[in-house]
Amino acid sequence: MKLNARIPVTAALLALLLITATGCNRLKARDQLTKGVQAFKNARYEEAVNHFQQSIALDPNYEDAKLYLATAYSYQVVPNLDTPENLAIAKKALDGFNAVLAKNPNDLTALKQIASINRNIKKFDVAKDYEKKVIAIAPNDAEAYYTIGVVNWMQAYKNAIAILAADGLTDDGNGNAKKSKAACLKLQEANSALVEEGLKFLHRAVEINPTYDDAMQYLQLTYRRRADLACGDDAARKADLASADEWSQKAMGARKENERKKEEKNAGGVTMQ
Repeated sequence: MKLNARIPVTAALLALLLITATGCNRLKARDQLTKGVQAFKNARYEEAVNHFQQSIALDPNYEDAKLYLATAYSYQVVPNLDTPENLAIAKKALDGFNAVLAKNPNDLTALKQIASINRNIKKFDVAKDYEKKVIAIAPNDAEAYYTIGVVNWMQAYKNAIAILAADGLTDDGNGNAKKSKAACLKLQEANSALVEEGLKFLHRAVEINPTYDDAMQYLQLTYRRRADLACGDDAARKADLASADEWSQKAMGARKENERKKEEKNAGGVTMQ
């Protein structure tokens, strides 16, 4: 009877010890997360990674630690560097954010980070796909529209430089009227879709944020790329250049307004004695 009576008591003690140990590990995990965040804020990313890894080891279900770990990896990715080491870090970051998405496909932070990492390793089409996923969830995210427009301009610019160089020209930024007909046709084939989509998304960014000066600046750059595509149509070329100049002026005006508002906000936070 006494032996049988001790069995449930022992089981209860084991359960209590397990709960206590689990609670203790969670506290330790939170402590490691806090230390990791502090290291991250001070740009000590490798140290932050170590703390976040320890946090996850202590509490494998700690989703915040997983998100921070992936973010710490992402901050170590060097843009446009194709070394195996850099690509390996990018993969660790991507794996981390994809694990987040596996549990929550609508996590905007993970989607935006995956887009950013893919831009940094020059997987531009993948990056744009993820920005479009952001837009599907948050249709008024002006930055996502802007980013797609920027990437499209980057791709179009790269195409233009290569095609013009093969034609013996450097980009003059004014539609390159001296290019050959063959070069113009190549530009149309390579850049028409990129330019039109870029303009569409950049215009939408400005609709959402009417003082988005960066988006306005890329609108003027993208209209200059569209001027390349006016094969033999000088009026169309000049019209695109006029649009480019108009958006350049709007960008300057919006920048001044944004700076004025920033100064007013900063001045408002100062109390005169």
